Formats: sequence, structure tokens, C-alpha cells
Amino acid sequence: MIRIREIDHVVLRVTDLDRMIRFYCEVLGCTIERRQDEIGLVQLRAGRSLVDLVPIDGKLGRAGGAAPGKDGRNVDHICFRVEPFDEAAIRASLQAAGIDGGKAESRYGAEGEGPSIYLADPEGNMLELKGAPWPTELESLG
Repeated sequence: MIRIREIDHVVLRVTDLDRMIRFYCEVLGCTIERRQDEIGLVQLRAGRSLVDLVPIDGKLGRAGGAAPGKDGRNVDHICFRVEPFDEAAIRASLQAAGIDGGKAESRYGAEGEGPSIYLADPEGNMLELKGAPWPTELESLG
């Protein structure tokens, strides 16, 4: 069984990145944690979680289809932090439900870089199952 601990991050596709950054930072008190302008990604700290902003004209945003609106979507995916992240058990649970999960890859989340798997829910919403961050060099020495 897959055990969700909390929401790790939510990814929003946006048409006006600067306006969205101002809203989330100035109105809601988020802070910019990380920017990857080359792929079109700004990650905002929202308590223990992240809100990722992906401009629709950037590399990641173009992959998401139409702009947010009547014929497009503005939520790219929701990431759930799962514990433990046991890839074999997760795959077995997904397969038992007739769901194919994507390849496990290392991705950045609210707690840092760690393993994750993408999948779609029955209505096509993209989800990410995220494990704990990889141990840092200092943690492995200590």
C-alpha cells in the first residue's frame, strides 16, 4: 500500500510569471527558493511545501499544451510525499490497480533531491509520488 505523508508540491502553469511571483510572495508570504530559468521553473517555499510556477512559454510550460483557460489547464501536477518510498511496493500497488507508473527518477521536491514516480489518475491528472531526499555527504559520514 502507498502511504501519503503530505503534499510535497503543486506545479502551476502560468501566463504572467512576474505577477504570480508577486502574488505568492507579497500576498501569501512565500519566498523564492530556486530558479531554473533555462527550463522555465520558479520554485517558491510555502511552509514545508513548494509551489512551482512554470511559465507556459518556457521549455516545461510548452510541454503542457494549451495555456490556462477554457481549453487549457493550469495545474501541471500534484506531488505527494510518500513514506516509505519502496519502489517495488509502489509499483506492485499501481499494477494491482491497473495503473502504469513512469520511470523512477531523481527530482527536486520540498525536502530536496530524491526519487519520484509520475502517474496519471483515472481522469488524466498528473501525480508524482516522491520519496525522501537522498542522504547528503555529511549525513552519510556522520
